[in-house]
Amino acid sequence: MKTLKVINQNGSCCTTTKNIKVSETDNKSNKNLPIVIIGAGPIGLAAAAHLVEQKQAYILLEAGREIAHNIRTWGHVTLFSPWRFNINKAAKALLNASGWEEPNLDTLPTGHELIDLYLKPLSELVQIKPNIKLNAKVVGISRQFNDKMKTKSRVEQSFIIYFEQENNIHIIEARAVIDATGTWGNPNPANSTGVWLQNEKALANHIEYGIPEINTNAKRYANKKIAVIGGGHSAINTLLAIAELQEENPATKLVWIMRKKSVEEAYGGEGKDALAARGALGFRIHELVDTGKVEVITPFYISQVKKEENIHIVGTINGEQKVLTGFEELIVNAGNRPDLSINSELRLSIDSATESVHALAPLIDPNVHSCGTVRAHGEEILRQPEKDFYIVGAKSYGRAPTFLMATGYEQVRSITAYLSDDEEASKRVELELPETGVCGINLADPSNSCC
Repeated sequence: MKTLKVINQNGSCCTTTKNIKVSETDNKSNKNLPIVIIGAGPIGLAAAAHLVEQKQAYILLEAGREIAHNIRTWGHVTLFSPWRFNINKAAKALLNASGWEEPNLDTLPTGHELIDLYLKPLSELVQIKPNIKLNAKVVGISRQFNDKMKTKSRVEQSFIIYFEQENNIHIIEARAVIDATGTWGNPNPANSTGVWLQNEKALANHIEYGIPEINTNAKRYANKKIAVIGGGHSAINTLLAIAELQEENPATKLVWIMRKKSVEEAYGGEGKDALAARGALGFRIHELVDTGKVEVITPFYISQVKKEENIHIVGTINGEQKVLTGFEELIVNAGNRPDLSINSELRLSIDSATESVHALAPLIDPNVHSCGTVRAHGEEILRQPEKDFYIVGAKSYGRAPTFLMATGYEQVRSITAYLSDDEEASKRVELELPETGVCGINLADPSNSCC
């Protein structure tokens, strides 16, 4: 039987299997409650650093067995942006005071390095470590004594956060909540309509989502026919990794399936991209396509994938239905989507198309916005109808693919300032982004660019 634990304001808890009696709290006493951050990735830990700076009580919940658990799953991948754009200012100040050795700010970290050289040392600081709860999976958030329907005295009631840990259900009261859970680990399907079908789920042993570590799975992919599905940078990273395997295993066949009108759209800015590492991806994949090492099928709209003698991909190209056959493995890089289930008892303003914070949608909607730079924004744009609840980081962008880590750092700087009653600081713009140049340009039509 699962037990129920209530975390008190001082961090202690009591365990019970009986009914919980919790007295009503007024708005004044809510101020003594901690702020709860959900997700101990770069943005969640940055929020913690800013709250330390603001001398605010907080608790940081992480579902994984270590901080930045999701990043570890793609730790072998090198980031586009150098260290200088990936380190939060408040976090840096805390680390410097502890004698931390700063990495070379002009080099590009891998995901593993981001954790081991920056996020892990940050999480070990005395101001942060005692406030982190690992293996703490949040299952729901609500208001004390109120479900979503109840309005009376709603903003005066504390937040109630339910999380699972060690086979127990725990409850934390909070005066504010910052949801930094991201979108990684909640992928979109191969199906172009976005609908998950049982046929695809049944192929779980032959499909990977995200960017697999090819070197450690060489036997799985060597000398097989592989479809990589998706037209973004994740798909390109995947193709380049398998192309290296292909050099030693020439029977490996790579097929790149996407929905873009032409493959040239996927190459990006190449030499025009001010983030050199991102531009280099375009150069390299362009060469592989031109030399025939990667076969491209586009614009192909997948309706389903299914297993017969081998994997069949059913879809439409140029108005005609076609079945692609002979595949042994699929790698789907079709992006991710936010999981809003833990927020279902809160009053949220979410855009119906992007599933982003509603006020952000006009800035980031990929249907109308192709550039990777986004106007600086903070607490005011991220504000929800549910007072003092904020969705930040990649989750605030919903399904839009253009999130930059530095943008998330500015989000939490502004929000934590506001929650610390420094409204003036919350309205300031302190975002410093690289001039990312051309990031979504169609080289076949150079006018199709926003920057």
